Amino acid sequence: MPAVRRGDPASPPQRTFALFVSDLHLQAAHPRTADAFLRFLAVHAVHAERLYLLGDIFEYWAGDDDLAEPFHQQVIGAIRAVAEGGTAVYWLAGNRDFLVGPGFAEAAGLQLLEEPHVISAGGRRIALVHGDAQCTADHAYLAFRTQVRDPAWQRQFLAMPLAQRKAIIAGLREGSREAQAGKAYEIMDVAPAAVEALFAGTGASVIIHGHTHRPALHDTQGRLRYVLPDWELDTEPRRGGWIALAADGTLTRHDLA
Repeated sequence: MPAVRRGDPASPPQRTFALFVSDLHLQAAHPRTADAFLRFLAVHAVHAERLYLLGDIFEYWAGDDDLAEPFHQQVIGAIRAVAEGGTAVYWLAGNRDFLVGPGFAEAAGLQLLEEPHVISAGGRRIALVHGDAQCTADHAYLAFRTQVRDPAWQRQFLAMPLAQRKAIIAGLREGSREAQAGKAYEIMDVAPAAVEALFAGTGASVIIHGHTHRPALHDTQGRLRYVLPDWELDTEPRRGGWIALAADGTLTRHDLA
């Protein structure tokens, strides 16, 4: 099996096959986190053949008619610069930014993916998901997810004025924080049965996902599940990082801290 290494983010890597990040929760109110992501794009992503953004890149996304907001323009411009530099950029929706659509994709120069998405490198078959669909013990959240991922619901929601949508999202975020405070650890984590189903359904030997904010490497009889960290540099404890995939299948974890 190809080696698994921890990388040193202080020095730019050689051009790698792919980089994976998720759960940056970018927002103008957290400028240090945003700056760290912009540095990651300019220093590391430009050295990769592919960049996979695996959900919750923004704290929320109210619709592609919010593209002109200055903070969004800054982030979108930085992603587009990476794409124009020759790195193929891919986007997989999270539970905060599932309303990203074709307008955003065109502006950022990236390709939207459905999950699970499977890639191959060095003999490895790797399944990519955000991770929220695998939290099957959280029945209330899965019901909400089914509702908001429905195209008819999305058309109705996106027909509302942007300001109204943002107000609704703010209320949902507050309700989510309150709901999470009362949930057990196990309910908000991916379920073992859902992970097994994902391995079986994709034929993958590796899964990479985010969502849970519990970075780890889980090894089950040689099958690997990498959980990406969330990014937060504006409050303590500071954290963040990414995973790099070499053409030979070597996976390397890189930490910001």
